[in-house]
Amino acid sequence: MTTHRRKRLSALAAAAALPIVLLSACASGGGGGAGASEDEELTLTAFDYYTDEPSHTNMGDRLNACAAEVNATVEHRSVPSNQYNQQVLQAIQSKDLPDILMVNNPDLPQFAETGALRPLTELDIDTSAYYESVLNVGKYEDELYGLAPNVNSLVLFYNEAMLAEAGIQPPTTWAELEAAAAALTTPDRYGFVYAGQAGTEGTWTFIPFLWSNGGSQLELDAPEAVEALEFYTGLALKGYVTTDVVNYTQADAKDQFAAGRAAMMINGPWQIPSLNETEGLEWASVPIPVPNAGDDVVAPLGGELWTVPVTDDERERRAAHIVECLNSPETQLETALTNNTVPSNEEVAQQLIEEQPEMESIVQTVSTAYPLTGDSGTKWPIVNEQISVALQSVITGQADPQTAMESAQAAVSAE
Repeated sequence: MTTHRRKRLSALAAAAALPIVLLSACASGGGGGAGASEDEELTLTAFDYYTDEPSHTNMGDRLNACAAEVNATVEHRSVPSNQYNQQVLQAIQSKDLPDILMVNNPDLPQFAETGALRPLTELDIDTSAYYESVLNVGKYEDELYGLAPNVNSLVLFYNEAMLAEAGIQPPTTWAELEAAAAALTTPDRYGFVYAGQAGTEGTWTFIPFLWSNGGSQLELDAPEAVEALEFYTGLALKGYVTTDVVNYTQADAKDQFAAGRAAMMINGPWQIPSLNETEGLEWASVPIPVPNAGDDVVAPLGGELWTVPVTDDERERRAAHIVECLNSPETQLETALTNNTVPSNEEVAQQLIEEQPEMESIVQTVSTAYPLTGDSGTKWPIVNEQISVALQSVITGQADPQTAMESAQAAVSAE
């Protein structure tokens, strides 16, 4: 992404921020005042939504291993993901936040705008080795609030045998993608598949086409956005993608691809273990095709952020050390190898490629990726809803791309 484009997206995100009452202090410490002494043993608290095992136990062990370095222990609480944001917002209102808070990156704006989180730049955390794209994920109004040890994004997976049999090279541009999808479509399979279900999974899968074409989530009726929707949905309307994708999650798209009912798909690295377990499947991946050769693919960046809520100076100092420790190169690589994610440290990401070559396209995509809410900020929920409606209405034949995007923009502007 060019510097000019980054500045434009950042400006749009700032413009989207909705004013609410700011908190002057949170949790037990009263907003950065006096608290525990440096040599006092502390018990800190941490919230996340890793309720499943072994993730919950593994994270608790990591938190306490890091805490031991600063004479602290951690009470680790995991809340189910469907209840998480509500409980965090309640904690903000009651000024009873934990010392360490994990945040799903699209949710950062709504938490940071309350004033409940301490900017990490005030806590002397070294971020010099991070991808700029990853740092952008943890920013709100140009201030860094969260660090993601590992991230993910979306790429184009393809069936190597099917493409080789058809004499087709992996597509890199929209024209090549459409041509390949057409050539690979047979009575027994579709050339391409993606998640089109209403909600974040479907919207997220479309966003790379919007952004790579120069579009914005806040200007959905602009030519760049309409053109992206027209191309994306056109693949289904022309018969190269089943119109059933309006009901498909990313897991459903993976199942179609793994079963040989689609030759290519857009999906994320979390599907790699399942693909590797599929007998007889030969697959590879490349970055998502772009409008023109030489363009950067701008895909959304996924991953959880670790943040430090406002408490008191000493609790924040130790919490910051733990956040920095969770982001250590060793932990990043271990997590990446276990979970098929990309380390946020550029050098560690290159180590990952050496150990897992199949992650190369994901690493390449991360370098130019952008936060999912990067140009929508706190308007993301309505943007997400309206893009979903537009996608579904065009694929099902209820509206043309121009009309669908004009309706979507009207709803976004009304908020």
